[in-house]
Amino acid sequence: MDINGNAALVTGGTSGLGLASARHLVASGARVVFMGRPSERAEKAAADLGDRARFVPGDVTRSEDVEAAVEEARSLGRLGAVVSCAGIAVPGRTLGRKGPLPLEDFEHVVRVNLIGTFNVVRIAAQAMAANEPVDGDRGVVVCTSSIAAYEGQEGQTAYTASKAAVAGMTLPLARDLARHAIRVVTIAPGLFDTPMVAGLSREARDSLARQIPHPVRLGRAEEFASLVAHVIDNPMLNGEVIRLDGAVRLGPI
Repeated sequence: MDINGNAALVTGGTSGLGLASARHLVASGARVVFMGRPSERAEKAAADLGDRARFVPGDVTRSEDVEAAVEEARSLGRLGAVVSCAGIAVPGRTLGRKGPLPLEDFEHVVRVNLIGTFNVVRIAAQAMAANEPVDGDRGVVVCTSSIAAYEGQEGQTAYTASKAAVAGMTLPLARDLARHAIRVVTIAPGLFDTPMVAGLSREARDSLARQIPHPVRLGRAEEFASLVAHVIDNPMLNGEVIRLDGAVRLGPI
């Protein structure tokens, strides 16, 4: 589906993979609503994206916030694409020095990464289902998992569980929405240079990069955005989880 002339919604769009996706979609001719927490980072993203994008503050786990973002996107045109990038990572071993991982920590990660993703998909799908098909599609949804879904490391139980569930629901989502001509694809990025790793030391970042067979560097957010654009464009990509990781396979720690 050609995104040019359509509207798109990007969650987690104030930085990292989401911001790069929003930027790429704007450059491709889409009007974009990007969603996230109100912050200085959101203000900078709005200035970066220009007048073809609008920021809607909100929490992906709150239905009323997602509904408001979807309606804002529909006010800009035909909602043709949704890119779900909102997510958090809260490390913690199942049994650590202070005892068991607090259940609230586990629940919080799963709520944002999994339930938040499903909340965005279900509400956006309702809006997309009313579209007239373009190139056979009424809409395209791109979700974000992680290679941690397959090789979760020490201290990543909550994050891995949430991202594995996003990967696991991709095919049934695609099957559920096929009758509405809505495609669903998930990208599982590897080690990317995003705000999640920005706080690490140069030594730690270099150590991560050396784990990647080729190219021997952290992934760039623009490379994630490029794949998002290809998923939207390619009508045969549906119900699939695509690893974007330079052939890295994570060890236990």
